[in-house]
Amino acid sequence: MRKKYFFFDIDGTLTDDNTKQIIPSSQLALQKLEEAGHFVCIATGRAHYKARPFMEKVHLHNMVCCGGGALVIDDEVVMNIPLDLEKAKTIIRQAEELNIGILLMLDDSKKCYSKNDLFVQQVGPRQEPTEYIYNPYMDYESLKQIMKIYLSVSIEDEHKLTTKDLLGHLRYVKDYLMFQYDAKEKGIEAMIEHVHGNLEDVVVFGDGKNDLVMFDPRWTSVAMGNGCQELKEKATYVADLNVNDGIYKICEQMNWFEKIKKA
Repeated sequence: MRKKYFFFDIDGTLTDDNTKQIIPSSQLALQKLEEAGHFVCIATGRAHYKARPFMEKVHLHNMVCCGGGALVIDDEVVMNIPLDLEKAKTIIRQAEELNIGILLMLDDSKKCYSKNDLFVQQVGPRQEPTEYIYNPYMDYESLKQIMKIYLSVSIEDEHKLTTKDLLGHLRYVKDYLMFQYDAKEKGIEAMIEHVHGNLEDVVVFGDGKNDLVMFDPRWTSVAMGNGCQELKEKATYVADLNVNDGIYKICEQMNWFEKIKKA
């Protein structure tokens, strides 16, 4: 068995959507893959500060996070890319003109900054722990770094924000749009370069539409049985449901628990 480089999405892949906890057989699979000598890594859209506790809880030390914009290797953050600053400011500028509420993440923390509380007035608080910092004198044009943007624009009004395609954006919550680095496959490429691996030995696991970008023909892709149809159609293999021990079963089926042969 050649050394493989495994990348696992969190929500709906490693974890049970009902309990939000890692599935016991998936935890065992991570352990056995590491014991076999493989490289095992999280691949998530979550910011580093938010994903770090999960990585530590499941006893892993490597992670692609921030949608591929950040890397953790042996517990150390070695990369964390902010948004393209000029494109971000262009989007913010138009959002202000349209009276859309704005929240900005400027660093690797739960702090969100804005001139006012318009975002919360329009759609309520973000659906995750947030420390709101309001400064009426804040000058968006003078900012030196922006990690994420949250805009309180509805699906129906999204077309009015004609600058939105300047940066990758997602809508996990129907009431607001999130702009963040969205290129998990680039993060995987960067990780493989850092650890001197081979792309053809990469194996990725995912379940949602946001995982489509990391299902690349250059490596092996595994869609969970509970995943979306688009992902299954793009996958090299489709596993059983994650709650039916899908990760463990396919690792066993593919003999990935076998010890790797040293060169």
